Amino acid sequence: MDIKNLIDNIAEKHKASADELLTILKNDSEDEYLFHKADQVRRIAYGGEVYIRGLIEFSNYCKNDCLYCGIRRDNRCAQRYRLSEEEIYSCCHTGYELGFRTFVMQSGEDPFYTDDRLCGIIKNIKKKYPDCAVTLSLGERNEESYKKLFDAGADRYLLRHETASKEHYQKLHPPEMSYENRMDCLKILKKIGYQTGAGFMVGSPYQTYENIVRDLLFISDFKPEMVGIGPFISHKDTPFKDFDNGTLRDTLAAVALTRLLLPNGLIPATTALGTISPEGRELGLKAGANVVMPNLSPTDYRKLYSLYDNKICTGDESAQCIKYLAARVSSAGYKIVTDRGDWHG
Repeated sequence: MDIKNLIDNIAEKHKASADELLTILKNDSEDEYLFHKADQVRRIAYGGEVYIRGLIEFSNYCKNDCLYCGIRRDNRCAQRYRLSEEEIYSCCHTGYELGFRTFVMQSGEDPFYTDDRLCGIIKNIKKKYPDCAVTLSLGERNEESYKKLFDAGADRYLLRHETASKEHYQKLHPPEMSYENRMDCLKILKKIGYQTGAGFMVGSPYQTYENIVRDLLFISDFKPEMVGIGPFISHKDTPFKDFDNGTLRDTLAAVALTRLLLPNGLIPATTALGTISPEGRELGLKAGANVVMPNLSPTDYRKLYSLYDNKICTGDESAQCIKYLAARVSSAGYKIVTDRGDWHG
C-alpha cells in the first residue's frame, strides 16, 4: 500500500498499526497530502472554527526537576514569581472583555497552591464568569486533590504524558518521578469527569520515531479530549541545553496523525510551534490543530515562565493582540470563535 492510501485508510477508520504510523513518520514525500487529509477531518468535526483560550501562567515555582524544563527546581538562574489572587482575577477580567470564554491556569508544581487556595480561586472565577470554562495545568496531584478542584468548578485538566515509553520517560525525568504515576493521574482525571488533555514533545532527547508511534497509539487508545503536541526546544540552564530542537516537519506530522486518529480532539497550535517557525502556528492549523492559546499573563512575567529558550513573549502571542491574531488565523483559512469551545464528542 502506498503512503497516500495509508493516509486515506487512517483518515477513514481513525485507526492505524504501529507499522503504518512508522512508515508515514519516516517518509515526508506525502506530507502535503497528510496535512490536507488532517484538515479535512478537523473540518468535518469543527468546520473552520479555531477556539481561543486565555493562558494565565500564575507561578513558575516547581518542586520537580525534569531535565528538559527551564523552571526545574534546581535551576538557580530562574527568577521566580507567583501572581497574587488579585492579579489572576485581573487577567480573567481582561480576557473576558477581549472575548475569551476559557481560562487556562498553568503553573509549575508549586506546593504553595494548596487545594483550599486553588478551590477558592476557581470558585471565584466561576462565580464571576459562569459562562466560562476553567482549564487547569498544574501537574501531578493525588485523586482527592483532583476531585476537590473538579468539585470547585474546574472543567478541564491538561497533563502531558510526555512519552508513552517508560524507558524514555526515565531519561527525561529524575528518579523520584514515576512513569506509572503520570499515567495513573491521567486515568484518574478521566474517571473524575474532567475533559482531559494528554500530549508529548516531538524531538525530545533520546526520542525515536518508534517512541512517537507509541505516543500516537497511546493517544488513540486513551482518547483524551485534548492533545498538546509541540517541538522540544532546549533551555540553556538545563542538562539538555546542548540537544537539538525538535523539527517543524516532525511536529506537524505528529499533529496531523493525531487528528486522523482522534477526529474530535481539541489540538492546539502551540506557542512552541510559533517559536521554531514564524508561520508555525498557521501551519499547525493547516495540519489539523484547532485551538490557539494567547497569553493573558501580565507582560512583565511572561518571559519568566521560561520552559524553553526564545519563547515568544511579545506580539501576537499576547491576548491583547487578538485582532492581529484573528487576522493571521483568517489568512490561514480559519475563523476565531469566542465561545467555550468544548469537545465535540
